[in-house]
Amino acid sequence: MTNISDSNPRIYVACLAAYSNSYLHGAWIDADQDTDQIRDEIAAMLARSPVEDAEEYAIHDYEGFEGVSISEYAGIDSVARMAAFIAEHGTLGAGLLEQFSGDMDQAESTLEDRYHGRFASLADYMEELTTESVTIPEALRNYVDWDAMAREAEMGGDLFTIETARGEVHVFSNR
Repeated sequence: MTNISDSNPRIYVACLAAYSNSYLHGAWIDADQDTDQIRDEIAAMLARSPVEDAEEYAIHDYEGFEGVSISEYAGIDSVARMAAFIAEHGTLGAGLLEQFSGDMDQAESTLEDRYHGRFASLADYMEELTTESVTIPEALRNYVDWDAMAREAEMGGDLFTIETARGEVHVFSNR
């Protein structure tokens, strides 16, 4: 599997009839497009096969999915939906898909309903959340352990983060 973070999600679709007859025949197809367009490109690739009446295909490679695994026989609807999500949300979208083992419904609903924003760290989020809701006397501010609060929230299962760059995390509620 190739992982090129600055490329658009693409799949390499191979003709299985050709593959079974020792030919390498396939095409790279942009996955971030309508499923009918992807299917049309697969049909065109199969029509050009060196083996007559080729009908079956498999995904033999992919790139631009930011580390999300695509199975050889993944459904085109699923691949196109994941590609669109990653194209729209980048590393954050891919991180959510990894967090939820490719479950698109859960990734989308989590982004929509449980997203708290981007921060330098979970501790920074805890500090902002706390100081917005509670007044901490100035004399006690230096004694608050934001890192410990962040660890507790994460270990307790209340929050999780997705790191998209060094010093950049996105914070989500688990519930």
